[in-house]
Amino acid sequence: MSRIEKKIWPAFYEKIASGRKKFELRVADFPLSEGDTLVLREWDPETKEYTGRQIEKTVTYLTKFDLNWNGQKELYEKHGLYIAQFE
Repeated sequence: MSRIEKKIWPAFYEKIASGRKKFELRVADFPLSEGDTLVLREWDPETKEYTGRQIEKTVTYLTKFDLNWNGQKELYEKHGLYIAQFE
């Protein structure tokens, strides 16, 4: 199991800290596996400094996909993607 630190902007940090947001969407430019600990360090884009707050979350589910996995890359680029969370 690995421990990975990443920056997160205040608006997204607040949603995770409150429990409202239970997922994270990231570019897959680093190794990540189920069971890893994601350390999200709050970053203020205006001051370009860390705020000192951080939250640790264990990755319980992970999926990675190619934007053209189903031949619809142009639609994704035109309209974007939804990530839906269920309770």
